[in-house]
This record gives sequence, C-alpha cells and structure tokens, in this order.
Amino acid sequence: MKVWTPLAARATEMRPLARRPRRLRGLRVGVLDNSKPNADVLLHRVAALLAEQHGAASIRSWQKPGSSRPALMIEEIADQVDVVLTGSAD
Repeated sequence: MKVWTPLAARATEMRPLARRPRRLRGLRVGVLDNSKPNADVLLHRVAALLAEQHGAASIRSWQKPGSSRPALMIEEIADQVDVVLTGSAD
C-alpha cells in the first residue's frame, strides 16, 4: 500500500515582508488580477482611487491565466511597478 503525504518535500524559505512605502505620491501601482469573478473590477477601482486620492503616478495591469494557476510574471511586475494590488473577489 502506498500512502501519500500532502506535506512539501522540502521546507520553504521564509522571507521578510517587503518594506511598505510611506506614501503613494508618484509611485507606480500594479494590479495582479487572479482571474476570479469581479477581481478585475475591485482591484482596478481601488487602484483608481489610490491614483486619485493619493497621487499614484500610473497603473499597470496583469492577469493570471486562472485563479488556481501560478503567477509566472512576478519578476516582470516587480521590475515595472512600486506597489501591487492583488486579491480575491468572489
């Protein structure tokens, strides 16, 4: 009999959280849409409010191919924006 364990084969590396900016004025905002229903609507509205109310300079968007799929564009996002909005919106 084979028994499968759901545990990872190796421990994942713990990393500290990224430093948070003190203000958004002039920063580039990224939106990572996880492809869940209405996620794009919610995230783009929040991004627009950040630009309007806090002076964020620009908004750039990416979309995952599906909510259960990995975001393979993380490095690209990190190179092109200063802060990122992502989340779920069922």
